[in-house]
Amino acid sequence: MLLRVCLSLVLLGAAPIWSQAIPGEEPRMLTPPPVSSEAYPTMIGSEMRSNYLTGGLIFNTAYNDNVPGGEGTTPDHDITYSIWPTIRLNLTTPRQQLTLTYAPGFTFYQHTTALNAADQNATFNFQYRLSEHTTISLNDSFQQSSNVFSQPNSLSGVAISGSSQSAPIGVLAPYADRLSNAANVGLSYQFSENGMMGVGGVATQSNYPNPAEASGLYDSNSLGGSAFYNQRLSSTQYVGLIYQYLNGQSNPADAQANPANSSIEVQTHTLLPFYTIYFNPTFSLSLSGGPQYIDAVQSLSPSVSAWKPSAAASVGWQTRSTNLVASYSRTVTGGVGLPGAFDSNSANASVRWQITRAWIVECGPSYAINKNITPLFSPYSPGGHTISGAASLEYSMRDHFKAGFGYVFLHQSYGGIAVISNDPDSNREFVSVSYQFTRALGR
Repeated sequence: MLLRVCLSLVLLGAAPIWSQAIPGEEPRMLTPPPVSSEAYPTMIGSEMRSNYLTGGLIFNTAYNDNVPGGEGTTPDHDITYSIWPTIRLNLTTPRQQLTLTYAPGFTFYQHTTALNAADQNATFNFQYRLSEHTTISLNDSFQQSSNVFSQPNSLSGVAISGSSQSAPIGVLAPYADRLSNAANVGLSYQFSENGMMGVGGVATQSNYPNPAEASGLYDSNSLGGSAFYNQRLSSTQYVGLIYQYLNGQSNPADAQANPANSSIEVQTHTLLPFYTIYFNPTFSLSLSGGPQYIDAVQSLSPSVSAWKPSAAASVGWQTRSTNLVASYSRTVTGGVGLPGAFDSNSANASVRWQITRAWIVECGPSYAINKNITPLFSPYSPGGHTISGAASLEYSMRDHFKAGFGYVFLHQSYGGIAVISNDPDSNREFVSVSYQFTRALGR
């Protein structure tokens, strides 16, 4: 239902877009989404700006229908009150772009006061042109969260990447302290008018500091690298080849409660031809697919090796009043929060539409199926599926004040995971009021 609503919003806000060449005489080559370390923008065109400092404060109250009441008790409903101070800095020059964002959060529960918590959200994005044809990019995202709703727009408006090396949708404890970090670096070099090559690296980490809150789930970390060749066929079309290597390790979040499940290591080698077409500078479609080799190891168990298909598709479309981003990925990974290697099919979307000058609607559905391909490692974790989404309506009362309300839904179906199997659904309705200021930097 949520996906249908999102698609309807896109059709309502759409305007005719004609294919056109990217302007400029002999322009520098683009780095298509499959080989870029940057995520698609999720803001509409009228919200895009550079060289600014913005800050603000968001107050949010929400009704949650599935809040844990403590050990041995049945989850119950509760009302929360949250405060999110935010600050964002953007510095842009012809050779570089730097964006820093920091947003701590403070959440208070009306009845379940033991869950009161402080959260942290920080992102760093940096791109620098070392020379006319060489560019380096660095990105990092850190989150300290007490539950899956610990952001102003939970599960909506999240960064969506066109890279198949992006982490798939995993399994999360809805109410548990979690530390996560994702960092990547990319270097591209245009060695001819229509030829480019590059390398990249990625590191991710996810763990639960309080193991008892995540019994049955796994901490994970991964390191990987990639190399690509990018060929420009025309001003609007690119093809190329990507090689990716990823090493992921998983350990029980609660080792005492899972003594039989030891550390699991999953290595993957993936070869992906890709194709990207730009219908205009802010509207692109990317496709990639190829073979993937998997080698999974767990102590006291025979290793598992296999060949599997891997594929990815993504689209990004931005106008002055509409933004649509969607992605699909099929890959084998060990970093979904469960023991073993899992064949993961996942899809994400984000839609933001400015109906009028004062009203903006946004929604973001996602879906994932994770199937265990190493049953000898974890016979009681066959896998499952995740469905989540959010929808919100925002009204600008004045230049600096906004009000909004919305709905967030999370469903996780994974047998044998105590923290979610008894109550797999979470529903949250919220109302928010915010104040925001923006200051231009430089001339």
